[in-house]
Amino acid sequence: MKKIFNQILPKAYGLYYNTIAIFSKRKAAEMAFKLFCTPRKGQIMPHQKQFLDAAKSEIIEVDGVPFQVYNWQGKKDTVLLLHGWESNSFRWKNLISFLTKEDYNIIAIDAPAHGYSGSKTFTAVLYSDGIKPVVEKYKPKHILAHSIGGMSAIYYNYNTPNNGVENIVTLGSPSEFLPFINSYRDILGLNKFVMKAIGDYFFGLFGFQMHEFSTVKFVNDFKSKGLLIHDVYDKVTPVSGSEKVHENWKGSKLIKTKGFGHSLHQDEVSEKILAFIKS
Repeated sequence: MKKIFNQILPKAYGLYYNTIAIFSKRKAAEMAFKLFCTPRKGQIMPHQKQFLDAAKSEIIEVDGVPFQVYNWQGKKDTVLLLHGWESNSFRWKNLISFLTKEDYNIIAIDAPAHGYSGSKTFTAVLYSDGIKPVVEKYKPKHILAHSIGGMSAIYYNYNTPNNGVENIVTLGSPSEFLPFINSYRDILGLNKFVMKAIGDYFFGLFGFQMHEFSTVKFVNDFKSKGLLIHDVYDKVTPVSGSEKVHENWKGSKLIKTKGFGHSLHQDEVSEKILAFIKS
């Protein structure tokens, strides 16, 4: 019964937005895009609280959105950690244990609408806006980012060259925005009028078209070195995305894993990251 309900509900939303578009395409686009940007998970769970609360450092506000900053102090280079969709900074617990043993200074932030950070909606653009003041204050040499956190980190680096970041590591990160919105269209059954309106609404928000948000293009002139780790069986973001980014990023290295999935929490992955930032 629950499975049937979960199949029907998205189509009901789609029908609703398609109907709204008859009267106001902009309103339909605004509502549909807001739902697309609203995570269902990612808030702090009881078993995560103690670990994260002990490292709470400060709140940095960007355009009215409070970003929670964490700090596990160390004497070596500063590392900035950026989690992905429907997650929070607790996802780095295993890697943090590796980094603290090596005495790295670790900074992490919760993405908008995730963890302890504010906002009810998430976009990679807003995430990258939050990254900027954190980098300016803490001056990390290395950025380690998972999934859409990697997309946000690359977008930030593209918009803010000469920021002092020497290495960027992405884990299971997508390369294009358009496939996500197209998948959303298919799940909800949105018609062409709503999709056109979403495209116009997106352009009004960010000043570029949805197909232009592409990390494959953003990395062309990167000075930072990159390590892209992606599992060949990743069911969330295809490995082809990292392959394309690697082809365009001259100073990058691509590592393909097998059977590690999308999360890439394994010790072997942490060891590869450590080896890279030490080199």
